[in-house]
Amino acid sequence: MISETLTQAILLSLLAGSTIPLGGLLALEDRIHPRWLKSELRHGVIAFGGGMLVAAVALVLVPQGLERLHGPAALACFAGGGAAFFIIDRTLGKSGEQAGQLLAMLVDFLPEAVALGAMLAAGADGVLLLALLIALQNFPEGFNAFREASEGDARPGRRLMTFALIPLLGPLAALTGAGLLSGNDPALGALMLFAAGGILYLTFQDVAPQAVLDKAWAPPLGAVAGFTLGLAGHLATGG
Repeated sequence: MISETLTQAILLSLLAGSTIPLGGLLALEDRIHPRWLKSELRHGVIAFGGGMLVAAVALVLVPQGLERLHGPAALACFAGGGAAFFIIDRTLGKSGEQAGQLLAMLVDFLPEAVALGAMLAAGADGVLLLALLIALQNFPEGFNAFREASEGDARPGRRLMTFALIPLLGPLAALTGAGLLSGNDPALGALMLFAAGGILYLTFQDVAPQAVLDKAWAPPLGAVAGFTLGLAGHLATGG
């Protein structure tokens, strides 16, 4: 039974992360054809990813985190996540690195993969749907993160190979959740709230400003569509 659970954790977390390099591949195609996916549509994809990130914070990470951790400790973890990623963002900014979208993607994907593994170990319902929802939000996040990370890169194909390895982090996170956190609700809640604070900081620091485009309707509609999809998943899982 344990081996079956671990196998499911590996396969579902790989499914959830597989759309990251697919999003990067779409962005690479944009680099090959400079006039494709420009202007409003590109900003709309960025905004869609932002809407999915806000949905993850508002509908998944914070509510489930608060179910497991309460009071001042919950507030400290959430605020600590925002402060930690502010420090990381400032450090990367001073070094000239462009990685805000990548950080937002990883700080969203990895805790959710941990939660996925913990839910599997606990025999909770809705695990497959959760994996599919993570996969859906990883696609626009992979697109946006690849575009940002490859800015000025003369050989973006090499970076795409790096993005293809990122999904392998999913099984590691899921196995951690299944093996270590399935019976430790306070620790899992702390991780979720910490990630939520980090995501919220990065969304308004990096993702939302890149989605802004004067006199364009696609970016705000993209943000609404992203949150709507997250809300649909929340309702489908009984939220």
